[in-house]
Amino acid sequence: MSTVSAVRTRRTIKSFKPDPIPRELLEELLEAASFAPNHRMTEPWEILVVGPSTRALLNHKTNFGGAPVVLAILSKPAKTEVDRDEYYAAVSCFILNFMLAAWEKGIGTGWSSLGLSKRAQEVLGIQPGYEVVGLIPVGFPAEVPEPKPRTPIQTKIKELP
Repeated sequence: MSTVSAVRTRRTIKSFKPDPIPRELLEELLEAASFAPNHRMTEPWEILVVGPSTRALLNHKTNFGGAPVVLAILSKPAKTEVDRDEYYAAVSCFILNFMLAAWEKGIGTGWSSLGLSKRAQEVLGIQPGYEVVGLIPVGFPAEVPEPKPRTPIQTKIKELP
């Protein structure tokens, strides 16, 4: 699958098969994701593999679609607002790299913002200064939604003098 094909065909998966994801494959995808751009090679991401007890306490409205794996992807503490923004952007790139690498292997993902809630952060044991950029369900899709229409990119382009 080409990069452009992965970008155009990747979908947010809401329903997963129960089939397990081998740990070696999960680590291979995370390692590929680590090639995300990050200013000054800060590699500001940290990954929590959410176990069954923690997952139950999170009480996600759909239980993450039944995904066999849920990851919490964190951004490390920053000393300045600029560093915080750069870290958050780099972690977002890490997540997208992970999603595209997974899709290329037939594995679907989603992106939940539940980790932004104080309660979820307490359940996850998030230390001060860390941010939960996303809770990512991972698994083989039970169904793949149709693509949603996009705004023509020409309407988003502005030429500067």
